[in-house]
Amino acid sequence: MSTILNVIWFVLAGLWLALGYFFTGLLFCIFIVTIPFGIANMRLAGYVLWPFGRTVVRDPSAGCLSLVGNILWLILFGWELALAHLFTGLILAVTIIGIPLAVANWKMIPLALWPLGARVVDRP
Repeated sequence: MSTILNVIWFVLAGLWLALGYFFTGLLFCIFIVTIPFGIANMRLAGYVLWPFGRTVVRDPSAGCLSLVGNILWLILFGWELALAHLFTGLILAVTIIGIPLAVANWKMIPLALWPLGARVVDRP
């Protein structure tokens, strides 16, 4: 079931979201200071490309620099990404087949707000 949902997700939203995350991640990797944000964007790109059957877990060993980076991320970029996922989910929820895709989009909001110190893993 998750493969079917992933294929539908890929066609309707995943490819475009992943490309956006990937290219902004490349832009972040230009400067040394923003490389952690670039890596976080690459992680987000992989997750939004194929989200079903995967989950996000927080790394308890992430230090205070992760917290500071997440606060900067939230102020500069995170709220815009969260709003984009919220509105995309609302648009997808209009149709019955889009409801699971909308729920997946809404599950990405916390990761869009706080990406540092999180890992994407396969569900057991």
